[in-house]
Amino acid sequence: MREDYQALIDEVSQLLGTPATLEGRDFSLIAFGAHEGGADGDDGEPAAGPALDSVRTRTILQRRSTPAVRAFFESFGIARASGPVRIDPDPSAGVVHGRICLPVRDRGVVYGYIWLLDDGTLELTDPRLAAAMAVADRTGAQLAADSRTEERTGELLYSALAERGGAVRDEAVAGLGAALGEAASGPLVLVAVAPWPEESVPGAGRAPLPAALPRLMAQCVRDGALAALVRLRTPHGLEAARAVADRLLRTPGRVESAAQAPGPTAGLSSPRSGLAELPAAWHEARAAARAAAAESPPSALAEWDTIGPYRLLTGIPLAPGSAPDPAVRELLRPAHQELARTAEVFLDCAGQAGRAAAALGIHRQTLYYRLSRIERLTALDLDNGEHRLLLHMSLKAARL
Repeated sequence: MREDYQALIDEVSQLLGTPATLEGRDFSLIAFGAHEGGADGDDGEPAAGPALDSVRTRTILQRRSTPAVRAFFESFGIARASGPVRIDPDPSAGVVHGRICLPVRDRGVVYGYIWLLDDGTLELTDPRLAAAMAVADRTGAQLAADSRTEERTGELLYSALAERGGAVRDEAVAGLGAALGEAASGPLVLVAVAPWPEESVPGAGRAPLPAALPRLMAQCVRDGALAALVRLRTPHGLEAARAVADRLLRTPGRVESAAQAPGPTAGLSSPRSGLAELPAAWHEARAAARAAAAESPPSALAEWDTIGPYRLLTGIPLAPGSAPDPAVRELLRPAHQELARTAEVFLDCAGQAGRAAAALGIHRQTLYYRLSRIERLTALDLDNGEHRLLLHMSLKAARL
């Protein structure tokens, strides 16, 4: 029977009378105990537990430790240890209070760590620590089981997202439905995070994200993007999906921003009531992620239902580096960047000169001068509806 990670960490806290936290082996926070106090004092009132230092505070608030903190703790051999490890305080590293680390293992493989704030009074031979290690072993078994389940559901989701899967896709959808149980009936949303390298899948070689994100049902990497299937609380409430997207964008396994390229963006599909339309939902989620990257400035997250003309444009195959329409080719040259922006804002404002001038921060006469230059460059008449449509769609397509 599956045990809840919060219940397991609360059990450790109660055994030892000190707040505990559970982290995956990548130091992502999975569960943490209350920090308002420790064991009862002599007067029967709760005794004050050790105050939080900056490392634990940051871990709880940001749900992860920094690479420097991770390196500091790993230098004590916690990844190889099979029993409790005492770590002395080091204020220079932000570790004001000592720690006792309980490795969380299953069949010799470390899946995470239970951390205890240490005031130096607990001996490593204390029988309570042996009992806590038994809880750590149960936690490791659960993390291992969840990791295996996640790997299987990820494989099924990968096949279920195929546009032309035939019998293979149908079998994957059926298998995914069986694995998810009642959750498969929805409401569900697909989250796409792109770009994401094929070899960098959350949960692969570490504690699975579903431990900390219970609404995340399955995940895989396909078409250069991470796909995450999220169960919603209500058919139109996307809060859970937005929270998952935010967490995934802050996951170390994602593609880090390079100097010459922006960082990853996330997109949400429209909600679905089941698994039958997963390929369509996957198109929507990836299109929304592309639209987020195309915004000026780029947005971290976009939703299919709110991306406007990009819903149309992302359905049209646009080869990377493909030439724009001849009418707008000159306007899209770097030398005319300000004119292209002026045209896009003017058309976004439905051709209303006053609104466009205010949005651009220029005088209306300056706007009219720029518009005349745009017409000369493109040979398009901005009083003609079809010409406006061609120009507007060409500018939006250039962003994609």
